[in-house]
Amino acid sequence: MLRRITGALMRGILVAVMIASPSLLLPDYTTDAIEIVALLAIVGAGLTFAEYFANYPSIVEFRDAPPLNRLRFVGLFLMVLVLTLASKNIYEPTAITGFFSGLGQVVGHYSDFPYSPVRLVIGMLPDGISNMVVERVRDAAGVAYAIALTSVVVFIGAVRLYGWPTRNGAFNVWVNLPRFDPTAGGDVVHRLQRDGRINAVLGIALPFLIPTLVRMTSDLIDPITLAHPQTMIWTISAWAFLPASMIMRGIAMMRIAELIEDKRRRASQESEPVHLL
Repeated sequence: MLRRITGALMRGILVAVMIASPSLLLPDYTTDAIEIVALLAIVGAGLTFAEYFANYPSIVEFRDAPPLNRLRFVGLFLMVLVLTLASKNIYEPTAITGFFSGLGQVVGHYSDFPYSPVRLVIGMLPDGISNMVVERVRDAAGVAYAIALTSVVVFIGAVRLYGWPTRNGAFNVWVNLPRFDPTAGGDVVHRLQRDGRINAVLGIALPFLIPTLVRMTSDLIDPITLAHPQTMIWTISAWAFLPASMIMRGIAMMRIAELIEDKRRRASQESEPVHLL
């Protein structure tokens, strides 16, 4: 019990720190913004604590199948923190902020090539925006996308090299997939494979589709300027994190389907009658 409380509390605190990081490190413009961020941090921490403290699952998938959720959180936290420190270099330059700003410029430069996701993000910006904002958005998109790709590669390594999730013991589908109903109809393996492929394909396509859709709808709604640092940080982080999270979810579901299929095959072989000569 004490271990569960400590783990849930630590997770809640980390979520609150991540949500509040841009507001804590960057200059604030209004008092209302501080209050809203504080409220969001408290709500996020409370929901995380309640989810990981409860005995029964609710909405968080793969709760007891590390390191999937840890990789997701670390990836998002790194995106927010790195983009925040790079943005802070504009207002309060230091050695640390200068390092991350320079890192963003290098990554943004090499990831900005024709038809790349970073180039598409730049293309969704409204016409007439300053070159400084364009460069900041390019650098932020390059860093965030690099972190997202790294998270996906690390998870693939955990699956293929370390046999996730079998090293953590038996995989409980009900606890780790609370929104998946095995009795809804159809073969479980086929449904898991289908859902996994859909998530993986959407995750690969979204970094390209989102900027295109934003650009196409710019005549109907106000275009995103991303001139405000905190708006840019959260928008770019969401643009990079959501597709990476969907890809990892798709890989995880296809892996679970593979384990179930292997278990069925072994059970079928063990149940075959032995023919004596």
